Amino acid sequence: MAKKEYLHKPEDAKRREIRLTVTEEIVLMKFLLTQIPYKNRDNFKTLLNDRQIRVNGSVVTWYNHPLKPGQEVTIGWFKMPSAKQYPGIKVLFEDQHIIVIEKDSGVLSIATDKEKDITAYSMLRSHVKEQGASNKIFIVHRIDKETSGVMIFAKNEAVKTTLQKNWNDSVLERTYIAVVEGAVEQPTGTIVSYLKESAAFVMYSCDDRAEGQKAITHYKVLKQNAKYTLLKVNLETGRKNQIRVHMQDIGHSVIGDKKYGSEESPIGRLGLHAQVLAFTHPVNGKPMRFETQIPKAFLKLF
Repeated sequence: MAKKEYLHKPEDAKRREIRLTVTEEIVLMKFLLTQIPYKNRDNFKTLLNDRQIRVNGSVVTWYNHPLKPGQEVTIGWFKMPSAKQYPGIKVLFEDQHIIVIEKDSGVLSIATDKEKDITAYSMLRSHVKEQGASNKIFIVHRIDKETSGVMIFAKNEAVKTTLQKNWNDSVLERTYIAVVEGAVEQPTGTIVSYLKESAAFVMYSCDDRAEGQKAITHYKVLKQNAKYTLLKVNLETGRKNQIRVHMQDIGHSVIGDKKYGSEESPIGRLGLHAQVLAFTHPVNGKPMRFETQIPKAFLKLF
């Protein structure tokens, strides 16, 4: 008979949780694997998904959360009550200052004059008001309705102002994954232009720095075939529709992006995903990094 595999050792069942002190800078998964060698990565991912791991009392659900010396990691052996689920968004991190989410394609960041559907903002507003009637939520930045991926919201106006005022210095990494039409010839590249908005609210590139805002986009080819290319895209600037315009500029529009020249929609959505957002916490100054998986629909094209 095969040996029974325990999520925790039998003797641990006598304890509801264990507490571990961090002694060096290390990411959470590596720390857990080192401290509890009788578990594997899948075990820990299950515990994270079930909200059974806390750092200094706050629930953490992503595996590469950065740890600092002196912090306490608590592992509960019994599943915590599930957090309330919201259609189209997943809360990745929350403390008293910020909320970080992963947004699905098709969900608005915030309502517009033309569209007033259920939005990430409205759902998070309800979320914080359940914790306290006077609580508020503030949008820090936006990603397009058709784009999926990581976003950050502030829980008070001072934090929102701090993040927005120091955005270029606070944000350490913004990485997108894009599927574009055709085979991109250059394995890496940088696109620079000045972006301007037309009367029809369409962004376009111009060479006049007095007319437009400077936009810099770096890309790297990850996969490709005769029809499509999977790109890793890093933003040096964060202009409206920047990636979508720059991909059109090089003749490889993002799939599903009819507004910016795409003629194909093989997955029924825009082929753009905000995969990584890394930033300095606006209050405690600690580095934060959130990385999500590449959408399976993107990978199936290759």
